[in-house]
Amino acid sequence: MVIAFNRFAALLSLMLFLGASSNVFAGEYEGSWMLYDTHGGGFEATLSEDGTASGTHGDSMKHGTWKEVDGAVVISWKTGWTTRIVKQGDKYVKTSFKPGTTITDTPTDTSEAKKKH
Repeated sequence: MVIAFNRFAALLSLMLFLGASSNVFAGEYEGSWMLYDTHGGGFEATLSEDGTASGTHGDSMKHGTWKEVDGAVVISWKTGWTTRIVKQGDKYVKTSFKPGTTITDTPTDTSEAKKKH
């Protein structure tokens, strides 16, 4: 009985730790970002706590979803484009992928991403 309780307590502690660490990660990326498109034009993207993404791009609004994938954020836009933001050293790098490609393909564009405070 004591062994079963200890295993249960250890499992519960692990689950709580993993949940807390994913919230810490998400907190790093949630918020507004300044990104740059393939032509160097800037646009703002907002990553919400509920996993939705929105952004201004030219005269239109972009909508999509975001999630953590291998230590980076991957935004899947309804336009078919995919944006990946990853921290490299003390900076963030954005890569974008045109419709029909995946994040394992060569990026269509790479630029700096800046989190707005």
